[in-house]
Amino acid sequence: VQLQASGGGLVQAGGSLRVSCAAAGRTSSRFVMGWFRQVQGKEREFVAAIMLNGGTTDYANSVKGRFTISRDNAKNTVTLQMNSLRPEDTAVYYCAASSSVIRSAFASPIAYAYWGQGTQVTVSS
Repeated sequence: VQLQASGGGLVQAGGSLRVSCAAAGRTSSRFVMGWFRQVQGKEREFVAAIMLNGGTTDYANSVKGRFTISRDNAKNTVTLQMNSLRPEDTAVYYCAASSSVIRSAFASPIAYAYWGQGTQVTVSS
């Protein structure tokens, strides 16, 4: 499975951005795709995840109510819509995927076998 991320960029605080991730290859009914972010010198941080079958989602507390993750199963694509962005949302955003992960592990990077390249999101104050 290969993941291709797109989107991101530079926006002022309070603005919106969207990042998308397309999965190429074999996926399963229990495929989970998620987004993590990382600031240089810090650990990779969970942002959001969604199960392609059924749409079960999970969000980090820091983004609840501001970010929305959605899926397009026909295209094996997941989109993260980011609203009310804050300077502390600035990071490199990585998409990840797993063929099978339970919901309690959605936030754990080690649960994901596949990773896409990062895309920069910068929020200016």
